[in-house]
Amino acid sequence: MTATFTKVVIAVVVVVVLKLGWKLLNWAWLMPKKLEKLLREQGYKGNSYKPITGDIMELAKMTKEARSKPMSISHDITQHVLPYEHHILNKYGKKVYMWFGPKPRVLIRDPQLIKDILSRPNEFQRPQHEPLRDSIVGGLVVSEGEKWTKHRHIINPAFHLDSIKSMFSAICLSCSEMIKKWELLTAESVLRKSMCGPYIDNLAGDVISRAAFSSSYEEAQRIFRIQKEQMELMIQLLFIIYLPGGRFIPTRANKKFQENRNKLQDLARGIVEKRKKAIEMGEPNTNNDLLGILLESNSKESKESGVGMSIEDVIEECKLFYIAGSETTSTLILWTLVCLSLHREWQTKAREEIMQVFGTGELHFEGLKHLKIVTMILNEVLRLYPPAPMALRATHKDTKLGDMTIPSGVNVIIPILHVQHDHDIWGDDAREFKPERFSEGVANATKGRGSASFLPFGGGPRICIGQNFALTEAKVALTKIMQRFSFELSPSYKHSPFVMFSLSPLYGAHLILHNI
Repeated sequence: MTATFTKVVIAVVVVVVLKLGWKLLNWAWLMPKKLEKLLREQGYKGNSYKPITGDIMELAKMTKEARSKPMSISHDITQHVLPYEHHILNKYGKKVYMWFGPKPRVLIRDPQLIKDILSRPNEFQRPQHEPLRDSIVGGLVVSEGEKWTKHRHIINPAFHLDSIKSMFSAICLSCSEMIKKWELLTAESVLRKSMCGPYIDNLAGDVISRAAFSSSYEEAQRIFRIQKEQMELMIQLLFIIYLPGGRFIPTRANKKFQENRNKLQDLARGIVEKRKKAIEMGEPNTNNDLLGILLESNSKESKESGVGMSIEDVIEECKLFYIAGSETTSTLILWTLVCLSLHREWQTKAREEIMQVFGTGELHFEGLKHLKIVTMILNEVLRLYPPAPMALRATHKDTKLGDMTIPSGVNVIIPILHVQHDHDIWGDDAREFKPERFSEGVANATKGRGSASFLPFGGGPRICIGQNFALTEAKVALTKIMQRFSFELSPSYKHSPFVMFSLSPLYGAHLILHNI
């Protein structure tokens, strides 16, 4: 009996080991080689698959090397920002793939194909598991299908033009407070070198704190400070997090990151539950902030359809407000200051327009639509320095795209930075700062190649819901800055665009401010 039982146990163990072994072999070798063969048959080129690691080691090496030193001051930044993607495109041409571990990623640069991908979000979804993304953001960014549709419908009212207009005074107040700090910087001298990055970061955090959570301003500021620390910790965890079980490795950075995640959850929950209780007790949303509008919209949806967002869903959206709302806008403002410091003739043109519309007085919401030159400048900065240099999509079945079929299991990269710097789309001056290309709108700027040639906020049904909020904040900040200061790059400025959550200046933005 014992011998029989032992044989059964051994047989079960052998079967389990064989199954696991087969799964491992299929994941690490058989499936990647099958996908490689299918891609090559359709004309794609790339490196031969290396077991498990793929191209990651080479990618990591080139990325580390690029970030180890600044580049010369130029808007031709693709090789510095995405060195491996740049290398693989130069080596194999436009129809290429690369290996991210055992999973191939094809790079799609044709605007018509990109438009097709972005217009079919149910077929080309965001990857279900992306460690770097999932460690920082949730909410609409990671939702799919019916959940995304429901949440987008509920959140939309918070970003309508009327809602943004109601937050305009809060945006202006935050910008005015930053200007006062800058005036103190320049009080003792005509020229003063300023590290503007921290001030702009704080401005963006301050704006989102007031506009999203006005009645919980102090708690919201704590969220901002913790999320900024999380971004810094992510740099240390950049490659550890992609290892299986990497988030459980007990490094100091990993422990602090997990501790901060718990703090963020508790802080956000406290703000949301406090406001939810106030609304249930009949208190009006007198401040018209994002959280209040979201909760009212959610309550209305729950009553009408019986299904709304859970408290956890609302918390995730609030955390997303912060990281996306502050990070994207602060980098846009910083790169605009850098570009206007390099091209001071456009700084002069923008200031003349601002003085014509507002003079040196207070801003009014309706005046923003008359800032044509400022809008052209912002579009050109977004083209040269897009907040997200690439977008990643996943296929879950064999999917037709143009005249090819993307095999199930292959991810798709939309290299936004490369597309927006492409000479074939934008002309021979594609890597030069020329805001005049947007003088007649985006369609004319892309020479008829379509809206998918310009994707700073994404495209299709999933285009960034907060783009109008970000552009409003950027216009207000730039207007108030240029009413009071002219500026130029400091000799200590180092040009090094760097990707974490968004494309940022790695060494900050050192400017010399002049009172006017």
